[in-house]
Amino acid sequence: MNIHEHQAKKLLKEFGAPVTNGVVILKPQDLSEKIKNLKSDKLVLKAQIHAGGRGKAGGVKLIDRSKIQEEVKNMFGKILITHQTGPEGKEVKRIYIQEAYDIDKEFYLSCLVDRESSKIAFISSTEGGVDIETVSKKNPEKIITTKIELKKSLTDEDIEKVIKIFSFDNVQKKEAKNLLNALYNILIDKDATLIEINPLIITKQKKIICLDAKMNFDDNALFRRPEIFKLRDLNEEEQVETEASKFGLAYIKLNGSIGCMVNGAGLAMATMDIIKLYGKEPANFLDVGGGASKEQVSAAFKLILSDKKVKGILINIFGGIMRCDVLAQGVVEAAKEINIKVPLVVRLAGTNFEKGKEILDKSGLKILSAIDLNDAAKKIVDAIK
Repeated sequence: MNIHEHQAKKLLKEFGAPVTNGVVILKPQDLSEKIKNLKSDKLVLKAQIHAGGRGKAGGVKLIDRSKIQEEVKNMFGKILITHQTGPEGKEVKRIYIQEAYDIDKEFYLSCLVDRESSKIAFISSTEGGVDIETVSKKNPEKIITTKIELKKSLTDEDIEKVIKIFSFDNVQKKEAKNLLNALYNILIDKDATLIEINPLIITKQKKIICLDAKMNFDDNALFRRPEIFKLRDLNEEEQVETEASKFGLAYIKLNGSIGCMVNGAGLAMATMDIIKLYGKEPANFLDVGGGASKEQVSAAFKLILSDKKVKGILINIFGGIMRCDVLAQGVVEAAKEINIKVPLVVRLAGTNFEKGKEILDKSGLKILSAIDLNDAAKKIVDAIK
């Protein structure tokens, strides 16, 4: 789960990290009251959307205080299109306004769970303010990664390794220690998976400040982090993905034309791969899980069909805990409720697949049966051609 920049900065401040002085505006009418405590004559308006590249899309502006009313009005409701939003973009429904700072240097700093090593990784770079992926390609020597075993707190030695590339003075090192401890403690105490500060700046007054902040959290841990879950902004999520979560379904919308319903994440990945192998693109990732009910299967089917880009559907079920007859019944019920106008290919294997096939055959639906995954992919691709 992602949160907004202003929410991330509030968390950082609570844990003792130096952040910008700013306020969040949820509607233009709040502006005058909210900015009373901002002292700077220059202010920065930052559109709050869950996507990078806001600045290039016109979502970050440095303005004079006298022009803020007009700029806030123009930014609310604006559709920002960045490399992370897709062509449809995202509507600006909240704005973070912060004081402007005289910047001397910009750095990059992040803290994340490194799945490969099962350690906590800190990434430091002197190239702040740009995508870290770009730096890694063009100037890899300007990035250092420090991997730390999970423990109660960071040692002075750990901190020195992380910040060595920054060449801080003694005062800045003390500030950096507070910052790194804040990142580490948030990651552990709040089940964050990524905390990114880009840029981390040194002001002309030699102070360290988190000028921007991004945080991701483990969805599977939200049940024990209600204070984090309440920060969720459903406006920033795909509506269909939100609907899927209500039924306990793992759904991710993609841009292809073949809808997929599969049980098991690994099988779902294999199904998407083989669709691409035959020259088409999957419209979604959808894992109904190992023990889905008829109601869940029916809901999954409706979610796929809600995507207007879907030209055909491939259902690939390997019955283990999940019984093929349960899935078949769910498909039939959903299909009868919704007028299906696209080809449907079903591959069933495993527990009760004979019963499942019988249910489908007697349903009166136009269904193409497949004997294996390769056959299923070929049939659905041919069918939509």
